[in-house]
Formats: sequence, structure tokens, C-alpha cells
Amino acid sequence: MGELARDLFPGGVDASPASPYDYAKSVLVTKQMIDAGEKIIYEAAFQYEGVLAAVDILVKKNGKWKAYEVKSSTSVKEVNILDAALQYHVITNSGIDLADIFIVHLNNEYVRKKNIVIEELFSIVSVKNDALENQTFVIEKISELLDLIKSKKEPKQDIGPHCSDPYTCDFMDHCWKHIPEPSVFNLTGMRSAKKFEFYEQGIIKISDLPDSTQLSDYQHIQIEAYLKNKKNIDKENLRDFLKDFRYPLYFMDFESFQPAVPLYRNSRPYQQIPFQYSLHYLKDKMSNAHHSEFLAESNGDPRIPFIEKLLEDTKSAGKIVTYNMSFERMILNSIANDFPQYAEDIEDRCERLLDLMPPFRKGWYYKPEMDGSYSIKQVLPALVPDLTYDELEIADGGSASLAFEQILFDPNADTEKIRSQLLEYCKMDTLAMIKLLAVLEKV
Repeated sequence: MGELARDLFPGGVDASPASPYDYAKSVLVTKQMIDAGEKIIYEAAFQYEGVLAAVDILVKKNGKWKAYEVKSSTSVKEVNILDAALQYHVITNSGIDLADIFIVHLNNEYVRKKNIVIEELFSIVSVKNDALENQTFVIEKISELLDLIKSKKEPKQDIGPHCSDPYTCDFMDHCWKHIPEPSVFNLTGMRSAKKFEFYEQGIIKISDLPDSTQLSDYQHIQIEAYLKNKKNIDKENLRDFLKDFRYPLYFMDFESFQPAVPLYRNSRPYQQIPFQYSLHYLKDKMSNAHHSEFLAESNGDPRIPFIEKLLEDTKSAGKIVTYNMSFERMILNSIANDFPQYAEDIEDRCERLLDLMPPFRKGWYYKPEMDGSYSIKQVLPALVPDLTYDELEIADGGSASLAFEQILFDPNADTEKIRSQLLEYCKMDTLAMIKLLAVLEKV
């Protein structure tokens, strides 16, 4: 992202170190570049009283220096302002009089036409006033951290929301080792603040929860399962739910990725771009499942070949079963919006969608092995123990997205192997739906 943003200020020199451990050299190189009269420096680095700061782009215009820090987010966040405040402190105390400091972030309203228009892709926001307001905090925090580094004692800091905000701490395994499994932190659907409120009261084990605690129906079921190793099956609600599942049925799952910089015409930053689907078709309960699939090639926009094959594969009558229907519906509506010529057929498919997740999300079918999760990755082995994702090289949607991006961007990628792994994973998702529905029908 930082390298792409350099096109906002072309023609600069690069002070990047050979490795992240060589920033001391980068500080020296930056000084040499400034002394040589360079006006645009990428990855300019500075050090003041043992504190290092690097800025993505440093620009001198009309005799005044301005700093630009590039973020992959679509807005300025509080943590970005604190970063900028530290950079401002180090840079100005290194002898550079900064006229301004900016956050450069992606413009989420930008829609790519033919080629990327770099000035429209990015938004540039001055945060100098915010950086100045935080200077006292920065100075105090630097002093505190330097004292911590010199100390040989482990800091006394209890767990709290700060363990994962704004980033997950690398020491969580160490600091959380006194928390038993299961604990109040395992309760699904409870606000984090409420969990820490229990913790501060000394209520950590689920068995310690007072009888007066207000809980959702799902949490009651989850706690009962933890304490008594007992499954919950609500046959009446399951029976009503399954009335809509009349054969023939399709079982459908999509995979997508979210490129920060839009790769294709008529797409936006971080838009979900579908690249794969798996589809199983069952004429009736007793028939063998017919499988069809799609996996995009690595060249060109995958959305049109994706939707054309999907519409062809689902043209026969039958409801279309998904797991967490909102995702597939969102993808379909997005394609209909971007490519209106398919909108009518897409609307038909959306009207046929069914969601298999509700019985597990609402606790109508719950087993202790689900551990408070209604993700299909957790539900499947709980209900169908001989069918799991454990043996798959790609076993979740995030890994699938990264694998497809590897095919797109890594010239050394083993494309054939990765494609095989992607097809195997996505096929497992729709096969899992067939198995889960069969379990519910038996109940």
C-alpha cells in the first residue's frame, strides 16, 4: 500500500533498510538524503533518545517539510493518530520542522473505471492538530516504556479489553494462563465488557455465575451443556424449520477475496469479489448428490464467468441451501448491482435461498462439542464426527482467500496444487450441509 501511494509523490528516493533490523542504517541514509537536498524521501527514518520512527513519505515543498503516513484502512482511526503523534515527536526533535503530518487512507467510495486514478483512490487527511494534542501523552508513554525496558521485573498488568484492542497482544497465552476452560469468556453473544465485569468480581468459571444472571436462551443451553455434558434438541422448532426444505435441493457455498486496491473495473476497495463456488444437487433424500463447481482463472475479472456458470448450474427448480445465507445473498446482490444484465436471474436465485444455520445459531440443536460456536467448521465434527476439516490443507475461508491471492500475485506459486486444495475445501462445505441436514431430518 505504501509503495502504491508513492505515486502521489513520484520521483522520490528510497531510504528503506535492507531488512527491518537495519533501520539504524536507514536513519543515517535519511540524513544524507536530506543534506543532499532531496525533496521526496520514501521510508524516511529518524531516531531521538532511543525512539525510532519511520514515515512512508516525506516531502519538502516551498521550503516546508510534510509527512505522509499510509494506512490500508478506509478512515482515520485513533491508533493512527497516536502513531502520527509519535512520528511527529521523533521527527521534529530530530531537527525537521514539520509543517504538517497527514494520514493517507483508502477512499471506500472510489470505483475503478479503466485504470487506477491514484488521486481518487486515496484520501489525504491532516492530523497535525491531533498529533500536537497528544504530545504530552507520547512523552509520558515513552518515559514509561523506557523504564519498563530497563526493569528486570515483569510488569503488573491484569488482563482486560486492552489485550485485544487495538491489536491482539503477543503475550495473551502467558497472561491468560490462569483462565480455566470453559470460563465466562467462552459465553457466546455476551458483550466483552460484561465478561470482564464478571472477571473483576471474581466470577471466572461458568459454574460461579450467580443464578440471577440474565442470560439469553442460547447461553442457558450452552451453560447447561458445559455443566452437565448434555446436548439440547428442540424437536418442535426443528420440525417447523425443516418444512421449507422440500426436495429437490441445491447446496451452495461461495468463496471470495477482498483486494484493498480494486483489481477490476467497476469494483471498490475491499469489495468482496467471488472467485469460487461449490454446488451439490439432491433430487430427493435417496438420490446420489450431483456436484458442480467453479474456480476462477488467474486472469481477468472472475465475477462474470462466476455468475454465468452459477446461473446455468441452478436453472432447474429447487431451493438453494446455504450456511449463513446473508453472505451468499450479499455477493449475489453485489453482482446484480455491478452487472444489471444478470439482475433478474439473480433475483430469482435469491428468492430460492434457504439458510441452514438458524437451528445451530439459536441452539435448537446443540452439543457440548460445539463449544459455543455455530460455525460449520465446529458444527460438522460435533454432529458428523467422521467428517472434519482437519485433513484439508485449506480449511477455512480466510485461508482460501489468501491461497487465491497467492495464485494471482506470486509467480512462484504452485498453482495446480493450490487450485486442487481450493476445490477440495469448497466441496467439503456443501457436502457438510448435506450431512447436517440429514442429521436434523433424522431427529
